[in-house]
Order: sequence, then structure tokens, then C-alpha cells
Amino acid sequence: MGKVKLIRDRLRTAQSQQKSYADVRRRDLEFDVEDWIFLKVSPMKGVMRFGKKGKLSPRYVGPYKIIRRIGRVAYELDLPLELEAVHHVFHVFMLRKCIGDPSRITSIEDIHIAEDLYYAEVPVVILDRQVRKL
Repeated sequence: MGKVKLIRDRLRTAQSQQKSYADVRRRDLEFDVEDWIFLKVSPMKGVMRFGKKGKLSPRYVGPYKIIRRIGRVAYELDLPLELEAVHHVFHVFMLRKCIGDPSRITSIEDIHIAEDLYYAEVPVVILDRQVRKL
């Protein structure tokens, strides 16, 4: 019986150490209604998400507006029509606060990039000239 008690004590000690390590990194997240947030897209191998595959797929998409809070850890988002197949209630750990003005964020549709990742550079103004003689 003594060895079982010793094993339980050591397990309890290890669990409390792991909990203290986890509590250091844990952050209590809370958002307000009408806040703008980014939605985390969990990367899965070989799955096409939002038009990109693998490592190049975005980690967060958005920003989206919070409509209401459900309980302590769930939020309902105002998702666009192209994401109507996705459920509109998310856990707090799937969200990240949008810092700044969400109207200044460029949508993916506004950027025109060819299939070979080529885009045309257009100079705005020439800042300096230099003539060299050899």
C-alpha cells in the first residue's frame, strides 16, 4: 500500500508542476460586443482553405465583427456570405483581437497576382538620378 501512495504523491507533484507551467502562458481573453477580431484557421495538411494549400494558407482570416457573447468563452461572429457553410459561434481561443482600423485592411480579392506569382510594378515617382562616366 505504501508504494501506491508514493506513486500517487509523485503523480500529483508532476501534475501540479505541469499546471504551473501552463498557467504562466495562459491568458484570459475577453472581447466586447462590436469588437473586430481575426478568426484562426486551423492548418490541416493537404486541405485547401481560403484558396491556399499547406504552409501558405493564412493562419488568421478576417477581420470580423462580434455580434454577441454566448456564455463565458463563446462568441457569435458576423461572417460574410462566402463563409455561410461555417458555423458562426467560436471559442475564445480561435479569436485574436484586431488592433487598428479594420477599414484599412486590404481584402484578398483586391490584390491581383498571376498564377506564377508575378505582379506588375508601377513606379510612383523617381526620387533620385545619377550619371556615371567610366
